[in-house]
Formats: sequence, structure tokens, C-alpha cells
Amino acid sequence: MKRKLFFLIIVLSFVLVGCGKKTDKDILKELTKKIENATSYYIEGNMDIINNEDTYNYQVNVSHKKEDYYKVYLKNQSNNHEQIILRNKDGVYVVTPSLNKSFKFQSEWPYNNSQVYLLKSIINDINNDENKSFEEKDGYYIFTSKVNFPNNLKLNKQLVFIDKSLNIKEIQVLDENNNLQIKMTFNKIDYKSEFKENYFELNTNLESSIKDEENFKEVTSIEDVIYPMYLPTNTYLTSRDTVATDSGERLILTFDGDSPFMLIEETVKYEDEHITIPTYGTPDMLVDTIATISDNSINWFSNGIEYYVISDVLAKNELLDIARSISVIPVSK
Repeated sequence: MKRKLFFLIIVLSFVLVGCGKKTDKDILKELTKKIENATSYYIEGNMDIINNEDTYNYQVNVSHKKEDYYKVYLKNQSNNHEQIILRNKDGVYVVTPSLNKSFKFQSEWPYNNSQVYLLKSIINDINNDENKSFEEKDGYYIFTSKVNFPNNLKLNKQLVFIDKSLNIKEIQVLDENNNLQIKMTFNKIDYKSEFKENYFELNTNLESSIKDEENFKEVTSIEDVIYPMYLPTNTYLTSRDTVATDSGERLILTFDGDSPFMLIEETVKYEDEHITIPTYGTPDMLVDTIATISDNSINWFSNGIEYYVISDVLAKNELLDIARSISVIPVSK
């Protein structure tokens, strides 16, 4: 009897010790279940994007309802530029209230690459990496896994910080040299959010978006020409032409050499009536705004100017390197 009691105590001791310590597999399994079982969620947070010596900070609000309904509100804190990425049954839209325009995409967003502000994307990146690592530090569970950013190949891995209640608190995306490139901080995650029936419809979001016409700084002429800080080897500026448009001016910079391309800078105006423009390509973050990215062109809007980088020769990653360098420092000649 004493021997049986002794063995029972030993077994119970092992069980209690085992229950008190979660393994990385336990944590990942529970977090995955928590996210996949959520029929909806709402997130509030902040995102920093680092581009060389510049840091761009965004207010980020995310709404999601199963299966394919997403609304991501992004506000650039430096210039108050607001945009919404919207996915519903009709497609993917980027709504830009400061222009009174929306751009419609036939795109696989958000499933075509990693997304630091979408819970399913984060957890999928961890689960899909057979070589992921895990540690406990400063009161957090930390998973390190590979990421998939086809439009920014220097982004190499992410660190996912999870608190003891299994809430994702922070994402850090690093380059191949372990330099921080993107930081997403989650201030609030509500897994019990309820949205009205038309919450994810385009018209509802047009009505609720602030039409900031009074604060919109309309630019009618291009006073400071912005040149790329990066040029491919043996590539140089050969012409600079300015033409008048209905909204002001269009500047065309032509670069020739081994890697020819064209940079177009054009003033834009606030539309009196909202317009939706069918757009080829995919939406993605480009430093201080959401850009339209295709195989041979990058298009984005920043501070009253619309930019296009176009080439039939350059690879998409080279076009993106040029586009990102335009967003660094305005250089006038």
C-alpha cells in the first residue's frame, strides 16, 4: 500500500510539473487555435517603417471578419495622409480620402505576402517555417521565423513577441544583417468584435472616411524636382521635360544607359465627386504610402504629387530600389 502511494505521488509530481511549463509547441498550438477560431477581430496599433535613416510612423487599425473581409486603416503620422485597404466580396480597394479616389485591384492581397498587422499571416509564417526558433525573454514568448516579402527581398525574418496570455504584442522584421526594418506594436486586440452588415462595403467606407478637402494641400506646380538617390550602374539622366496638365504640371525624367527607366512626377487634385479607378498590379507599403506595384511600374502618391517609375528593362526589385530612394530626401537641382 505504501509502495503504491509512493508511486502515485511520483506520477502526480511529474504531471503537475508538466502542466506548469508550456512548450513552444503548446504555445504555438494554442495561439493558432485562438486566431483560427476567431470569427472576427479588431486591432489598434502603431507601425514604424525604417528606410535608411528615415523612420515613418503609422497609426494602424485593422478589422477582419471571416472569411475574406478585411479593412486596414493606415494614417501616416508625419503628414496625416490616410488610406484604407479594403477587401470584400467585390475585390480589393485602396481608398484615398485626400484625393476622393479609390483604386480597385484584382489582387490576392493579403495572401500574396507576409502582413505584419494581420494575425493569420503572422501565425502562418511561424507555422510554415520548419527552422523557426523559440525563446522566453523579459516576460515574453518569442518566435523567430522566415518572412515572405516579394517586393522587399532584404526583409529576412520576423520576431514575434507574445505575452503570457497568448496575445501578440509586437512584431519586428529584420534584414539579413539583423537591422530592424519594420516594427508593429499591438495596443489592442479584440476577438469579439461585431461589425454592421455593410461595414466592409466600399460605399460605407467612402461615407465614413474623412474627406479632408479643407486640409488637402493642393499642388499646382512642381517647384522642387525630386531625383532618385539611387541609380543602377551606368545609368544617367538624359532629358527633363515639363508639360501642362488639367491638374497642373507633369514632369518627365528620362534615364538611359545600361538600365533605362522613366520617372514621372505629376500634380494631382481633389476630385469633386468620388471616382473608382480599375488598377493593374497589387497594393503594398512603400515607405510613406501605399503603392501600386506591377512587374514594370511602381505608382504612388505622396505630399500632393503622384509618382510613376516605369521600365521595360529593369526587374521589379530594381524599380522598387529606385522608388524607395525617391522617398528618402528631396534633392533639387
